Amino acid sequence: MSSIENPSEEKKYNKWIVLLAVVIPVVVAILSRVKLQDFGIEVEPLTFLPPIYAAINGLTALVLILAVIAIKKKNRIDHERLMKTAIWLSVSFLVMYVAYHMTSDSTKFGGEGVIKYVYYFILFTHILLSIVIIPFVLITYVRAITNNFERHKRIAKITFPLWLYVAVTGVIVYIMIAPYYI
Repeated sequence: MSSIENPSEEKKYNKWIVLLAVVIPVVVAILSRVKLQDFGIEVEPLTFLPPIYAAINGLTALVLILAVIAIKKKNRIDHERLMKTAIWLSVSFLVMYVAYHMTSDSTKFGGEGVIKYVYYFILFTHILLSIVIIPFVLITYVRAITNNFERHKRIAKITFPLWLYVAVTGVIVYIMIAPYYI
């Protein structure tokens, strides 16, 4: 993370944080419902992607845990590298998720009874928190790159469990729906 002399520099990023926190979920929601075939673009469905992006979610969870361990051991360099890796893994997940949904029909969960409610609860909280986490990650990152470490630590205590939950539930959702993929 770069060193910025002036801690008030953080305010410069606020417009970008708000913009990205709104644009990313809206673009993902729109593109996830757009089918390339509807525009005459014939592509093979990217049905191989779900296990890959589920694995990326699992890897993100592991990287987040390693990043917390690194900072607790006062290893700031490893912490920074791991956090940047977690961000890039999350971006990779989003790109693959959108690509899959732009080329393939959504898979319906086929479970019944209590497991259906468990699945939809996990899915709903996963989706909701995946939207909520965007500004948290961005604010946490900006506070680090602007050397506002006290405020960074305070928000990181909220960001970490939310982001970890999103990453872990992404894997759980995949495992629960995997038997129903065509």
